Amino acid sequence: MKSTNLRYALRAGFTFAILIIFLILIAFDVTASSMIDKAMGIDMAKTGAKTPTITSLIFFLSLIGLWNGGNAGRGQERLGIKVLAGLVAGLICGLLVGVFSFGLGTLNARGIDIRVYLSALSPDSVNFLNYGRGPLVGAFLHVVLLTVSGVAGGLLTWALGQKGWRRALSSRLDNAWSAESRSSFNNRISRSPIFRYVGIVLLLTILAILPRQWGSYWNYVFGIVGIYIILGLGLNIIVGLSGQLVLGFVAFFAIGAYSFALLTAPEPHHLQWNFWVALVVAVILSALTGILLGLPLLRLRGDYLAIVTLGFGEIIRTLLRSDLMIPLTAGPRGVRDIAGPTIFGHPFNTDVDYMYLIILAVLLTIFITQRLQYARVGRAWVSIREDETVARATGVDTFKYKLIALALGAAFAGIGGVLFASKNQFTGPEDHVLMVSINVLCIIVVGGMGSIPGVILGAFTLKGLPEILRDLELYRLLAFGALLVVMMILRPSGLWPVGRPHLETEITNNPPDNSSTQQKGEPV
Repeated sequence: MKSTNLRYALRAGFTFAILIIFLILIAFDVTASSMIDKAMGIDMAKTGAKTPTITSLIFFLSLIGLWNGGNAGRGQERLGIKVLAGLVAGLICGLLVGVFSFGLGTLNARGIDIRVYLSALSPDSVNFLNYGRGPLVGAFLHVVLLTVSGVAGGLLTWALGQKGWRRALSSRLDNAWSAESRSSFNNRISRSPIFRYVGIVLLLTILAILPRQWGSYWNYVFGIVGIYIILGLGLNIIVGLSGQLVLGFVAFFAIGAYSFALLTAPEPHHLQWNFWVALVVAVILSALTGILLGLPLLRLRGDYLAIVTLGFGEIIRTLLRSDLMIPLTAGPRGVRDIAGPTIFGHPFNTDVDYMYLIILAVLLTIFITQRLQYARVGRAWVSIREDETVARATGVDTFKYKLIALALGAAFAGIGGVLFASKNQFTGPEDHVLMVSINVLCIIVVGGMGSIPGVILGAFTLKGLPEILRDLELYRLLAFGALLVVMMILRPSGLWPVGRPHLETEITNNPPDNSSTQQKGEPV
């Protein structure tokens, strides 16, 4: 084994040991093990156990050990080198984790409350970490488990790297469906209006049926996802298409929510306007706020624009929380009893009704965004995003188009704010914190800048999964950070990146001869 290979294996072992120790310090080993138990149908509440099963902990650590061994053996061709690299990395990782668990177990056995220094480590969790055994036995089991899983990871990397089975599978697939047949099939689907219309009808049918079958919980989850899709599409116009980094997007969301709430709630102004009239007014006010903010600020670029808009968002939140604003906005208490929509006198306020309303709003924003993206204004936005100086030199009124993008994005945020306030029948200052802007920006980054399907996929990933996986709620910020780091390394363009625009031209082998129609003295 060469010194470089040994150094790489040692580094992998140290890195994964630090990772496991960090997960133990935040008690993620217990959380992950409990999630594995739930997946296996084991309920801790029914069994009365204080900690998950030891089998789930072994499975969780084995997965990390496989990852460690596979990472150490990556880039090597020979089986022996891969196994040896996995062995070294697993042994180093196991020794470090074993020493750490031995230290925690020893302190726990002597009656020292570790929670005084590390609040997440209870005596039960420390005992669980050592497999319910003594400190020495637990440390030895960690060394054995992580070493064996590291060797298995090296073997797995070698097996997956073999080209024989991949070639055989690829040849069978190619024989079953050649590239020419795939291409012609895709072209027929993409050019046939029948497939497109059938797909639209099928999608609308599914969207009409599912809200009545999901139940209240799933309507709540996907209602939140739908609102964030609207917010993501609005910010995508500003950031993804026109390239203006705005971090105070939550301000437009708050203006839409509060404008609607103050116009329809019985307190503090006793206006109680009609839902649809208040909706239009709130969206117009949000768009006007975007225009008024953009007039003095859109001369700025990059970090300067981001910092100023961030300050604007914090100013709005501070004003909403201020006691001086109680006569106007009800102050920190927020606005309650916000009205819901009515259609032909029928109240439209159940969870199913709101889900239909959110679906209609999502479809409308998708339609508007798609039409604008491929129109002249969309091409102007893309040119500004790519190079504003060149766009201005070619005759694009960059200030006008950036102002249009900010106004439209603010209007979409206003729609999201109206739906959010009406659905919850309450809105307060804590609903409009900076984290909302960060969440929406993360949706765009993870999904793909400028991509409408990417925004939808990002909203489901960042807002749908955390609602479904409630056990990971304490680690939401950690998951956000880790996901962004992974995305920047593996897929910097997003989960569903947007393709570069192209012009389809028809090339003929025999171009027309214009010599007969050309007049004498006319330039060729």
